[in-house]
Amino acid sequence: MESGKDSLWIKNARLESGFQEENGRITGTVTERVHLLLADGRVEKIVPASTPLPQAASYWDAEGLLMLPSFREMHIHLDKTFYGGPWQAVIPAPNRFFRIQQEQELLPRQLPVAKQRAEGLLHLLQSHGATHVRTHCNIDPVIGLQNLEATLAALETYREKLSWEIVAFPQHGLLRSDSVALVREAMKHGAGLVGGVDPASFDEDIEKSLHTMMDIAVEANADIDLHLHEPGHLGIFIMKRLAAMVRDAGWQGRTTVSHAYALGEVPTALAEEIAELCTELNIAIMSAVPIDMPTIPIPLLREKGVQIGLGNDNITDHWDPFGTGDMLQKANRVAERFRLIDEKSLARTLGLVTGGITPLDEAGNRAWPKPGDAADAVFVRASCSAEAVARQAAKEAVVYAGKIVWQKQ
Repeated sequence: MESGKDSLWIKNARLESGFQEENGRITGTVTERVHLLLADGRVEKIVPASTPLPQAASYWDAEGLLMLPSFREMHIHLDKTFYGGPWQAVIPAPNRFFRIQQEQELLPRQLPVAKQRAEGLLHLLQSHGATHVRTHCNIDPVIGLQNLEATLAALETYREKLSWEIVAFPQHGLLRSDSVALVREAMKHGAGLVGGVDPASFDEDIEKSLHTMMDIAVEANADIDLHLHEPGHLGIFIMKRLAAMVRDAGWQGRTTVSHAYALGEVPTALAEEIAELCTELNIAIMSAVPIDMPTIPIPLLREKGVQIGLGNDNITDHWDPFGTGDMLQKANRVAERFRLIDEKSLARTLGLVTGGITPLDEAGNRAWPKPGDAADAVFVRASCSAEAVARQAAKEAVVYAGKIVWQKQ
């Protein structure tokens, strides 16, 4: 690879160019090899691979690797992972309050290594193709803002390698742990979104909990991301109350409900009603696609126009010993869970981990990349995105803002 300052040619990349059809049925994906010029963080030019590159151009030879939009990790907890430290299995817990008791002792003890472990987890995420991370960071009376400081320091290490969002997350209950003032303070010291958690079971006051969360968001002019584990009709009622507050505050397009397990536990007609409400108010839903409880109806939500994102959630910590950091694994789990097994369905599933971007649009025309697009991409060993999702393709290189930020050794 030749050195270059502001621009880089990606040579011999494989891009999708359309679907292959036989007897009116999509049977495969057509690809072509191209060279792409990346400049100032954008895709500037795409030319056939037969085109000679300018002399002395800085380039990286993709050697036919498939180029896909890079991944967005939309729900993770960087601040309390065991990753990079000694192996620890999880102590079985009778309820979430047991975990909170654990944290009150565990987080202060882990604070000296919190930055280092967060950096290790960021490296893992990037090695699997992520260039954007939304992390939830504990804000509570025991740890104060110290986990936020450690998380910010870790993210600063990756400033030129990925983008990020930090949610001020009152894990121990916004009201229950008297964390209102701390969350307000966090919004002045690097957090960008206001978090919340289970206003019924944790805070025992749905209206006050949701109103307080919304008040902080409006004061800080910040978006919202609410952890909602509340089951069944209780969870649906809370989503309706949140939607009403979103409407009143004008917070359309600025609100996310994470997990929303209730959507997988109620009749389809009720899930459809909430989906339509979320679409109307542009409320996003984020899921870690768990397999130990009813999965929320992701295809139904997408069909109704709800913005869906996926995340790894907890990776090897005191809540959960699992997690790979691979967003393709999450897309794969959705496809397997809902039997999205044909070429087009698998290809469209990729959009769940890319912020909705897919190489081909619904009609099979190339939608990405185009000149002017952000030069954020992952290069994988697969013939097409359908195969990448189905086989959880190996990642070989990651580009962020027009620069190679990770490459398999």
